[in-house]
Amino acid sequence: MLSVVLTLGWVGLSYVLLQRHRTWLWGDLLLGFAGSWLAGSLYWGWMRWEPLLHLPIECIALPLPLWLIARRRLLVGSWFAIGSLFGTAVTDIYFFSTDLMSHWRQLMYAEPNLVMPIFHSALERVNSPLGVVLGVFLATLLVVVGVVPLRLRSHLSSRPSLPAWAFSGAVLSTILVDALFWVAAVSAS
Repeated sequence: MLSVVLTLGWVGLSYVLLQRHRTWLWGDLLLGFAGSWLAGSLYWGWMRWEPLLHLPIECIALPLPLWLIARRRLLVGSWFAIGSLFGTAVTDIYFFSTDLMSHWRQLMYAEPNLVMPIFHSALERVNSPLGVVLGVFLATLLVVVGVVPLRLRSHLSSRPSLPAWAFSGAVLSTILVDALFWVAAVSAS
């Protein structure tokens, strides 16, 4: 509940930052982050036991960035939200394709003393030939989708646009977050 309420704080701070020219960019980015924060708060707070609801709940704020992009407004935060959602979708594809969803459910219901056997079983799936090949393929996809916008030049300069940086940063950070979860799972087992 606290995390959901904090969303109001993120949106309020975003509004304040958007009022000043010097901080407008940060307000834009923070608004895109706030939508992702709200979706994550709702899912992990109340629906974490059902992995098939993860992506639909993560999409709850998607209409706002799509609407803003269509109107060419608040593009940095909007593209950050799109990139974050793309990374989430790729991660969920991996979980679904390697049958880690059943492990996810078990972990959400398990007593703390029963977690380790579930982790071991999940790591066997991750380390299986399918898990490794799919992991490499999807990580490569994330790198390509994250790097390509950085290679495109803005029509106003020879550098990528700020919305491209925001999108790429969100996509590429998925690799970091997923790697941290993997390291935590391996070190816990």
